[in-house]
Amino acid sequence: MTEILKSIVLGVVQGLTEFLPVSSSGHLEIAKYLMNDQTVGQQSMLMTVVLHFATALSTIVVFKKEVFDILRGLIQFKTNEHFWFCIKIIISMIPAALVGVLWESEIEALFDQQLLLVGLMLILTAVLLLMADRAKSTEKPVSMLDSILIGISQAVAILPGVSRSGATISTSVLLGVDREKAARFSFLMVVPLIFGKIGKDIFDAISTNEPFANLNQQVPLFAGFVAAFITGVFACTWMIKLVKASKLSYFSIYCFVVAAFCIIEHFRIGGGIPGLTAE
Repeated sequence: MTEILKSIVLGVVQGLTEFLPVSSSGHLEIAKYLMNDQTVGQQSMLMTVVLHFATALSTIVVFKKEVFDILRGLIQFKTNEHFWFCIKIIISMIPAALVGVLWESEIEALFDQQLLLVGLMLILTAVLLLMADRAKSTEKPVSMLDSILIGISQAVAILPGVSRSGATISTSVLLGVDREKAARFSFLMVVPLIFGKIGKDIFDAISTNEPFANLNQQVPLFAGFVAAFITGVFACTWMIKLVKASKLSYFSIYCFVVAAFCIIEHFRIGGGIPGLTAE
């Protein structure tokens, strides 16, 4: 399979799974494994960041009115609904930002086709989705305390296999937040983090005089970006409808099935239990 075709496949996987609660990072690792993609560490993370950047832009397209209202509220600096919504978004970013800064190298090491980790984290995602689907519907908005707790769940979702949208939406619903408000907050809260990560990567490349991706890398990255953006626009719109209709249990079943595949495949190829496997 050519690098461009691989990138398109990864882009479609990212675009769908970023918004559907089945873990985009986990599915990207599974896709890399199935395509025998040997890129690991920083190179693998570069593709992951680019694809997340594409879905962040698709979020802005879908929620362009909300984004415009938030920016207008900040510029006017009035303590209105949009201003406080932005403050909650900022608060929710803090846990994930701290984890990303303090343990960046450790996180990169996890993006190496670690099927056992992905499988176990998909089980966690499945349980959260089941619990959220059974929660009672309310009309409660996101509070300051809610934004902190949702932010912690977003930090946990850095692990491949934990669905970011699944974890944040489930946490919101379990806290009693209105389902549609929970979905919108979940999708909007990740946008600043993605742009922050892109900015940091560009700054690091400039400050260390490291070259950006060469032409052989740029074309596949662009192909993956376009595929993730287009798919993400459709998936984001679809997911809002699914959350309102309380149909998260279907994704829970799917996560259990994929988790079983990952765990079985891990042991089939000779993987062991970390810490117990003989050197």
